[in-house]
Amino acid sequence: MEQPFSTSKVTVEYFDPHDVFKLLAPGLVPRLPLRNLHWQSHAGPLRSIDTLHIELVPATDKSSLTTPISSPPPSQQLDTVTSRDDGFQTQIGATLSSDAVDQTSNRNSTPARRHQIPGLRRTPYLKVLLVRCDDNDSYKSHVRQEIRDWIKSNTPPSGSKRNTAENHDAFEWFIIHLVIPNTAAATQPRDSGSLSEKSSTTSRWRPGSSTLLEKMKADFNTSSKAAADRVAQIRIGVNDVPYDSLPRVVPAVPSGYTETEQETENSWTDLVSKFRSLILSSFDLRVSQYEDDIKEKDAQRSLPGWNFCTFFILKEGLARGFESVGLVEDALVGYDELSVGLDMILKDQALTGRRSASNALLSYTDELKHIALKARSAIAGAEYDDEDELVDLQSSQAEGAQPQDLYDDIPISSTKKPYRDMIVANNVSVFDFRCYIFARQISLLLRLGNAWSTREELLAKLKEQQESVLHGVAPRAPPPRQKENEHEDLTMLAEICRRTLEFIPALSQVMRNDVFAALSEMAKADGEAVTATAQTDPLISEVVDNLVASFAFSIAQQILAQTSTKALPIPETALASPDGHEPKSAIPEPKTMMHPARSSSLAIRTGGGAGVARPPPSPNVFPGRQDGGPPSPFLKTGLEELAARRAELYILSRNILAECGKKRGWSDGWANVSVVGELTMVDMVDIDLGDDEKPMTSDEQITTGGEPVVSISGIDSKLLKTALDNSNDFYRLYETLTDKALRHYTVADHTNSVHTSMADIAVLKYHLGDYASASGYFWRATPFFGESGWSLLELSMLVMYSRCLEQLQRREEYVKVMLKLLTKAAAAERDRQEWKSAFGRGRKEDVDYPDSDAIKGFLDDLLVVTKTLPNELRIPLSSFFSIVEVDGPPEYHQGRDGISLNLKINSLLADNLKIDTAKVRIAASPSAGRSAKEIWFELAEPVTLKPGRNKLKLHSKHAIPGSYEIDEIDLTTSNLCLHHKREVGHPLDKASDTVRFPNVIIYHRADTLDVRLHASRHIQLDRNNTIDIELDSGWNNLISAEVRVKAATGGLRLLTSEAKCIGSPVDFSKPPEAGLFCLESVPQRTTVRIRFPYTVEQETPSISVRIDVVYTTEHGTFFFSRTPVIRTALALGVNVQDVFKHEALFSRFTVSTADRSPLRLFKSELVASDVFESDFGLPPSGPVVIFPMQPASLLYKIFRKAGIKIGPKTPKTMYLRLLYSVLEDEIESLIEDSLVRSLQDKPLRPFSRLLCSVVVPHVRQGLSGHDLERAALLRVVPTTFLSTVNWAKHFVGLGKAPDGTDYSQALVSFLRTWQAENPKLVLDTSIPAEPRSILIPVDIPSLTIIHTADIRLQQPPQQSRLSASPSDSTPIVCMNQLLPAVLHLKWTRIWDTTTPPPEQTDIEFSYELTAPQDTWLVGGRRKGHFVIPAPPSSSSAVENQYHSSTPDTEAEIPILLIPLREGWLPYPGVDIREVRPYDDATAPSGGTPVVGQSPVLFETDLRNLGETVRVVVDRARVTLSLDASGPGGGPLVLDMERRTEGAAGVGVDGPRVVA
Repeated sequence: MEQPFSTSKVTVEYFDPHDVFKLLAPGLVPRLPLRNLHWQSHAGPLRSIDTLHIELVPATDKSSLTTPISSPPPSQQLDTVTSRDDGFQTQIGATLSSDAVDQTSNRNSTPARRHQIPGLRRTPYLKVLLVRCDDNDSYKSHVRQEIRDWIKSNTPPSGSKRNTAENHDAFEWFIIHLVIPNTAAATQPRDSGSLSEKSSTTSRWRPGSSTLLEKMKADFNTSSKAAADRVAQIRIGVNDVPYDSLPRVVPAVPSGYTETEQETENSWTDLVSKFRSLILSSFDLRVSQYEDDIKEKDAQRSLPGWNFCTFFILKEGLARGFESVGLVEDALVGYDELSVGLDMILKDQALTGRRSASNALLSYTDELKHIALKARSAIAGAEYDDEDELVDLQSSQAEGAQPQDLYDDIPISSTKKPYRDMIVANNVSVFDFRCYIFARQISLLLRLGNAWSTREELLAKLKEQQESVLHGVAPRAPPPRQKENEHEDLTMLAEICRRTLEFIPALSQVMRNDVFAALSEMAKADGEAVTATAQTDPLISEVVDNLVASFAFSIAQQILAQTSTKALPIPETALASPDGHEPKSAIPEPKTMMHPARSSSLAIRTGGGAGVARPPPSPNVFPGRQDGGPPSPFLKTGLEELAARRAELYILSRNILAECGKKRGWSDGWANVSVVGELTMVDMVDIDLGDDEKPMTSDEQITTGGEPVVSISGIDSKLLKTALDNSNDFYRLYETLTDKALRHYTVADHTNSVHTSMADIAVLKYHLGDYASASGYFWRATPFFGESGWSLLELSMLVMYSRCLEQLQRREEYVKVMLKLLTKAAAAERDRQEWKSAFGRGRKEDVDYPDSDAIKGFLDDLLVVTKTLPNELRIPLSSFFSIVEVDGPPEYHQGRDGISLNLKINSLLADNLKIDTAKVRIAASPSAGRSAKEIWFELAEPVTLKPGRNKLKLHSKHAIPGSYEIDEIDLTTSNLCLHHKREVGHPLDKASDTVRFPNVIIYHRADTLDVRLHASRHIQLDRNNTIDIELDSGWNNLISAEVRVKAATGGLRLLTSEAKCIGSPVDFSKPPEAGLFCLESVPQRTTVRIRFPYTVEQETPSISVRIDVVYTTEHGTFFFSRTPVIRTALALGVNVQDVFKHEALFSRFTVSTADRSPLRLFKSELVASDVFESDFGLPPSGPVVIFPMQPASLLYKIFRKAGIKIGPKTPKTMYLRLLYSVLEDEIESLIEDSLVRSLQDKPLRPFSRLLCSVVVPHVRQGLSGHDLERAALLRVVPTTFLSTVNWAKHFVGLGKAPDGTDYSQALVSFLRTWQAENPKLVLDTSIPAEPRSILIPVDIPSLTIIHTADIRLQQPPQQSRLSASPSDSTPIVCMNQLLPAVLHLKWTRIWDTTTPPPEQTDIEFSYELTAPQDTWLVGGRRKGHFVIPAPPSSSSAVENQYHSSTPDTEAEIPILLIPLREGWLPYPGVDIREVRPYDDATAPSGGTPVVGQSPVLFETDLRNLGETVRVVVDRARVTLSLDASGPGGGPLVLDMERRTEGAAGVGVDGPRVVA
């Protein structure tokens, strides 16, 4: 790599007339470079300069203080300007001593002549005068004058204004006073103000005297406040001066002043600070002037005579100035702008077709011309002889003495030619111009990237200066740091690669045009007319191609070497040599071939030393990021971008190599790959459309029509030349470059590019016959192309992959790859068919599809191998088939219960496929019912499916009615199963679903086997309910049948062990088992009824039972299943109300409907028990209709049978039997019977069951409660509500009749006709032969005592005329009249049916008369106790059971009643309570009841309940005084006349209460 010393430094020129620099350097050089500078740009924000390198140059010798550690290759031949180029250069070719004047001998000489182009000047930014002045006397005598003379000769006059040229060379000046030890100056302080503080003894300096530093500042610093301080003083320590250089004379008067270490350090800091400010000041002046000049020149662009080369040098001067101070970004912007300017100049010349004399560039490059001519001579076999010296590409003529191959692989370098001189002289070609600009851009980007080359060259001179400094005994500065920031900016390195990728194609075209122009120019000079055919000459074309390929290849390798960094963790290669060791070839690495070998991240070793063998590479291990290792110490910013750009450069190099190899017949493998889809395409022929052109002569035909020329002449790249020497080297380098690109893409995480590179290696390995390695790469790369949409490419790779596996005898992997190949081919065929079908709809896309001929034969090979596999291989059906749909409705077999299903299936294969077995499962839709049902259809015999559309007919013996969808398909052939499964009810997507029309409708034909479920018509509430199963054999003669039942409702338990056949000659062939009934020999048209009880955990309105029937006939074994739902809720409800009397019990039963449907009650009966019997009044003459809002009441009088002894097991429960019918059930049966009768002897008779199953639910839904009540009253049911139903949607999928009639339309038409013919249906009013019945248990309550209380008036009042009628027994009394009465109490034990007589005891009760206080005044024994005696032990048991009160044991209690108000007053109430025994008998009020004794159950029959007494007022006439003389100021009663019997009809005799 090139390593010229960078121009990123500024020159500081120092004048050392006293030879003291060697004393200053040990303290100054370690403090360089300057750091952390800030410069305010004129057209932008504040710029920060991290590091500013300083080059110290003595004025007497323009060379550096020291020579570089490793000089660049052309250092001895090139002008020293290269090593000292800081951006603003001096005149090219000027002598080194022309820029400065020796101040000691030529003080008044004139300065050297400046170059007229500012961009080529190079002058120092700062001029420093080193002064040694030991005392005041020497300063006054000659030092002051020497300083003034130096200032006069080296700086412009202070009063004059600088011109433009001087601003281009602006600089600052500075004076450094060095104080030597053992001198008078060393005893002086820096300023006089510190004298009194520092001296402890008498000083010879009088108060107020100035020091030497103050004198110099007063003499040479300006008085302005803004002026810079140009004087500094540095004191040299005794230990820093060589012994032979120390003054031997010590001042006679010693001084007490001693400078501290901190003051010394402050003086150095002040010196560095002044260096920084003065350099930035001169730089600012120069930049301002350059910017003004550039702006002025740019404005003159349109004027005649404007020269781009001059403008280029001027603007480049500004860019180099930026670079000199470390503003590399600004410098790069300048070169980018110059590159764009060059493009604009060339574009304008190309558009206008004329070239300006001032802007004309050379049409060709001499070096390229010589190389092309030499290569052509070598190809032609002639010897090339040229008078001029032959030089290498991009090398200067001054380098002719150097070895020719020194820069063969470094084509881009800004120092290979004196480009700036050529540009100034307008003697530069477009090729050289672009090369120079690109080289400068690359060098700046390398500087920004902190690449190892630029970092070393920047530190080289600084290191040499530091190491060559003469140190004293005790150095004043710490040892310098030997390392700069070692981190590289990967983003900048990636930018270099990106620009290179854009530069190589553009420069290749420029180079091609350059060579053709040179050869054409030479032909013109020789008088040959071959200009038009120069580009068609095979020999010339070969030379140009070789030159361009070699140059482009070398550029790519150079940039790859320059951007190589340890920060790229490139994984280890997976390529291996046949012997298993690391591949070594004669082709060296690009970097090691051009530069000394050094450690690189391109070959990372993971373990062991030299003695540890490398594990053998495996094709199944991809070189990627290694997990589990320590974290990477590298920087990650820009890592992926750099890796990607470097990978693209490797790919570019590989493509160049591939193009060169193609001429020699060396293919990368892709050319020999039979791409699927292009096998049957017709080869295209190029046709020349230029018919008007003159035909070529015979000589031209010979020249252009001859065999192509192939040679390596013109290829200077050693790496490329070695690769093109033989095919082995070619393939090795091709593989190496691809592998490097792959590993870089892996780091960059470019998945697409990784797999593309992997595919390239796989095809190459396949082409070379390395099937094991190729299969590994195919395994990793093939899936990517399929997922990315490269279908044809994936198929081609799968073909190669399968052939590799076939050669390797890996059967299982071969089967998988072949399946994938055929699957992908089928997918492409599916896309082609969809595109073809959509072509007519306006979609006209250009898509390539594989040709079926390319895939033929693979299927048979696959099936041969699958037969040998131990296990069945299952793949999706969609892999080979695109469309599966039901072809019409199922076909029903005549005379038996089987059905067939026709399927259309579209094969995407290119070969015929023999199907051994086929199974299709249909499952019930979620909306069909709660129980999931499924039916399997099977293929009767093997069938062969051809490419395209096919039909399959499958059969099933499961004819279960319902709506189904295809959810599973299995096609089996040669141990290969094509499987498809879908979710039932999932919405269809025609674009992606394999099964397009999965719906299948199966209806229940009229003559097939059927099972029905009914709730039992007879219910007894104290026993388990039963259900009936009816098995109708239909047209089948059942040899045997197995009926399995299973509860489908939660909590339902079927007691099948108690099942029995009802009303049928057929009985079970063996006893019922758990849920299984076995029957044998059931004739056709026979109905078998099976009844069994059931229980439920909780009451439910309905239950569901799954019934499966497996039956055998002469046609085989069939299966039928149904899960009916029946209502089990009671249709009626009964409530009872009991009223106990002394000798009878009156029970009222209220019968109501349980839902909206009315009931017809035909008969009711209260069945007697062994203890009780009942009596009912006259029964109704006809059925009683019970409505929801009008229940029926039944009153029964219950007596206890006489002479019945009650034992523990004596039945005492009575039963209420009700015979009834539900009106809604009657209507459903009526309509169903009407439909069946209407379908007799008609073609639609097989659909009678389907029709009834559809119509009956609509009857239940269509009739409202009002309609049912109307029908119950009128016994007529209208059918108009069925006319609004959309029947068509309920009869879909039924197919067509043999005559073409649609069954769905026929059924709809039949229903319309039936409804029109039967607008009303008449309900039967007679009692059914077997009505529904319910038997309700009625338990008679057991009561211990029944009390009867009766209040009897002793002297009933005389009947009054006020009575409404003579029969009215209501007594009439006067208010406040005394009414003697008797409370009569009696009792009975006849309703006590639980307590045996021996256990009966005396029971004590209390009574209390209660009446409202404003109604009756009760006198006599209002409260009292009485005892009910136990039956005597001497009586019989029967008499004891009927023990009741006798006149002796009855109580008659006299009482007195006084009515308190008039009106109809009810009798006072009697409250009877049991008196419980207490533990403490002496204190009943404070005792507690006896524990364990249950209370007595009793009721009281109040005979006076409902009776009243009429009370009237006993006054006939009243005389009042109307004044206010009465009590309280009211009226006063004067007289009152009582009511007489004659007048009022009420007797006045008897006692009464007088107020």
